Amino acid sequence: MALSILHRLTGVALGGGLVLLAWWLVAAAASPAAFAVARGFTASIPGRFVVLGFTFALFYHLCNGIRHLAWDFGVGYELKTAHASGWIALMAAIALTIVAWLGGYAARGSL
Repeated sequence: MALSILHRLTGVALGGGLVLLAWWLVAAAASPAAFAVARGFTASIPGRFVVLGFTFALFYHLCNGIRHLAWDFGVGYELKTAHASGWIALMAAIALTIVAWLGGYAARGSL
């Protein structure tokens, strides 16, 4: 039940994150001053937490969506399997988020 609620919450978070992404892209196209404002937010501590949350929401929604796709094919309905696949989806989302952020910092030379 909790993972189902988290799936819905991450869907809503992805909608909010897309607004942030659109703002960043429009600011990049508009002017250096507008982009500096957007970049200032995403580079701030609160902004990084927002982007981190967006990254986790993206990966969790992806992993849990794959889990739901398996259910559409009739696989994994047993309670024990459903419970295990829920944990796998959650752990995979956490691992993918960490890998993406470490990769991003490594690409910037910040590690």
